[in-house]
Amino acid sequence: MEFDLEYNGERPHLIIPEYGRHIQKLVDHCIALEDIDERNKMAQAIVDVMGNLQPHLRDVPDFKHKLWDQIFIMSDFKLDVDSPYEKPLKEELQAKPEPLAYPKSASKYRFYGNNIQIMIDVALTWEEGEAREALYYTIANHMKKCYLNWNKDTVEDKVIFKHLKELSKGKIDLTDSSETLSEVKNLMKKRKQSNKNKQQDSRKRNYKYK
Repeated sequence: MEFDLEYNGERPHLIIPEYGRHIQKLVDHCIALEDIDERNKMAQAIVDVMGNLQPHLRDVPDFKHKLWDQIFIMSDFKLDVDSPYEKPLKEELQAKPEPLAYPKSASKYRFYGNNIQIMIDVALTWEEGEAREALYYTIANHMKKCYLNWNKDTVEDKVIFKHLKELSKGKIDLTDSSETLSEVKNLMKKRKQSNKNKQQDSRKRNYKYK
């Protein structure tokens, strides 16, 4: 007795593989039903079965809505039934998303991180006065710490002031300032303390779940 072997490569493509070939065949059969009432009943039954196959998604918002969308997708949008939700449009689902803009970075000074430019832009919106001046130095100290994290050595304040002036397009100029930034040892101490706290928190969590 001979059997004809059916290879997966020769079978029709599964649109949503996680539901398996049997669910796909049920959907195909539902499309072929001529009576609208029978199609509606079978479509509802298929959706119920799909829901039972994905019990971990029951707490997901619009769970039923997602199932109905999926059955239409599996039918290649050929299924004509009365859905409790608006039928998704094939054109909308196949439309290519808008390209994402590249995140703004601190030009060639990537070691300062992408947020430094945001901090500078916000500082420039503040009214002139001691508060804005203090914010400038806070940003400069943050830049110095970032520089040390990258370089792990030392850096002169004038280098940080030069970079800050460049990143602010000349609007923040501390190059002639008599003020000095935090000492390297203090910044490194803060970093070591921060790492120590993270390690202690990690050990506490590990101990808790033992």
